[in-house]
Amino acid sequence: MKKFGFSSNRSSSSFIAYYPSPSRFALPAPSRSFSDSVMLQTLEIAEPLIVKWDPATSTYANVTSLFYENRSEALEFITLVNKLHNAMHSLLAENSNSDLLIRAQHLMQIAMKRLEKEFYQILSLNRAQLDPESVSTRSSRTSVRSSLSDFADESDDEVRVAGELITEVEGAAERVMTDLNRIAECMISSGYGRECVEIYKVIRKSIVDEGIYKLGVEKMRSGHVRKMDYEVLDLKIKNWLDAMKIAVKTLFYGERVLCDHVFASSDSVRESCYSEITKEGASILFQFPENVAKNSKKSPEKIFRMLDMYTAISDRWAEIVSIFSFKSTSSVLNQALNSLTKLGESVRRDFSEFETLLNKESLKTTVAGAGVHKITVDTMNYLSMIVDYGVLKDILLDSPSPEKFLMPETFFDRSSSENLPSPAVSLWTAWLIFVLVCKLDGKAKRYKYVSQAYLFLANNFQHIISKVRSSNLRYVLGDDWISKRETEVKKFAVSYERVTWSHVIDAVPKNVTAVTAEEARDCFKKINTAFDETHRKQLGVVIPNGRLRDEIKLSVAGKLLPAYREFYNTHRVEMGKNRKYAGVVRYAPDDMGNALSDLYFVGGSASSSSSLSGSRTSISG
Repeated sequence: MKKFGFSSNRSSSSFIAYYPSPSRFALPAPSRSFSDSVMLQTLEIAEPLIVKWDPATSTYANVTSLFYENRSEALEFITLVNKLHNAMHSLLAENSNSDLLIRAQHLMQIAMKRLEKEFYQILSLNRAQLDPESVSTRSSRTSVRSSLSDFADESDDEVRVAGELITEVEGAAERVMTDLNRIAECMISSGYGRECVEIYKVIRKSIVDEGIYKLGVEKMRSGHVRKMDYEVLDLKIKNWLDAMKIAVKTLFYGERVLCDHVFASSDSVRESCYSEITKEGASILFQFPENVAKNSKKSPEKIFRMLDMYTAISDRWAEIVSIFSFKSTSSVLNQALNSLTKLGESVRRDFSEFETLLNKESLKTTVAGAGVHKITVDTMNYLSMIVDYGVLKDILLDSPSPEKFLMPETFFDRSSSENLPSPAVSLWTAWLIFVLVCKLDGKAKRYKYVSQAYLFLANNFQHIISKVRSSNLRYVLGDDWISKRETEVKKFAVSYERVTWSHVIDAVPKNVTAVTAEEARDCFKKINTAFDETHRKQLGVVIPNGRLRDEIKLSVAGKLLPAYREFYNTHRVEMGKNRKYAGVVRYAPDDMGNALSDLYFVGGSASSSSSLSGSRTSISG
């Protein structure tokens, strides 16, 4: 609103010298209009209080705060200034040449100087009550206070004291914000909004900038990020993630609440203030992820930090849009959106890079004992952690489905994947596991013995299944996919068992009663040799998964031990009576069962691996 009369730069003391006190004014002519009479009456009431608090003519008024010294008088001051402003408007419309307008304008300038000083002091001296955290939680204090009754173990006095403290804090913040609002509305309506706004912007911007600085968020050049070691950058990302929560929920939200409250009567002023106060700090905050996504060095772990930052913005997107809803703060939203875009692109690149690393894995590296390969462990750990991020479906939703995703239908059925929570995530995950499986198949061919190749595939497929079952991969790939892989593990296990133990099992006669003593002696020797040789070779073989280990051992024992026990019980007495058969019976069935029980543990025995494989299973047939 346009100011009346003189410039506010002219000192109030010069006006007092030029215009005499009310008692020395000439009496108005009896023919004054109604507006003149209202103005004169308003001047007589307002002038004493306004002059009393003129900081230019009174040392007391200069060093004392009106709102702290006498709040009721401060509220009266505001009321009288508003009345004076209304009277000036009425008189201006009726008689713009009235000498009372000059006198009123003089008082108005004094009043505005006072209110400007009060506005500055309240903002400066009440930082605790106007702290963004205090302001942002102000609306929740009522619910906190009402929940105090839930603490049944606390005494009534403790609850009462806690409630009084909350009420006191709430009341202090409310009073300060209300006072600022009254001053701001009075100054803006009187045409002095610019002075009020400038004070507010300077003080509150310094608080926001200080808050961003204390949160450890800094503006970094692209070159600086490119040269930074990943460990150092990772610490900065962790710090940013912590800062993001506080900045959005407390700092920027608290400033928005305060700004909306103080300048409630003017949308344009609220927008102008909030934009200038927060835009720089918010831009620094939301630019950091984009800078990291575009310029950081490649690292397998980087994708998790990209997803962390994407999640941090995505989870608070509704809040960010609400807080920065002004047209003048649209650049902040654009920056946050750019960061989401760049982070998504980085995640997709990292997926492709991980696939490249899988393809580069050498086929020559195998695992002693045909156990689980490190690449299997790393890949499944990577995928199980990746799919924990719900934002992944958004990132991959619009990503093109490359033609390279030509997996056999037996491995992944695309048609059924449409029923899964996120077909895009399912497709990518299945593809990377398929690449892993192809690599494992190539490594299996490097084993000297076919039996170890089968066991290597069984062990690694079993690890894949176990990881899928115990993580969110189960929901990504589906139970049908798991069932198909379990069938493959069983086939590998059966093939391993057949190649490894069939000659031992076949060494036991099928019709034990038709075997002569000489034939029995030869059978025992053949069984001893076959079992010794096979058992010795399997001492270096491991099956880390307890369930698979027991299934294989029980299957072997089920085929071998009952037949051997029958043969043993039929011929052991005869073998013991004749000295020429002495020593031919080396294994009792229980001894053979115990020997089987000790196989396949990591480290070579059940006793040395009990912590890894659980309790030992004794197999006695």
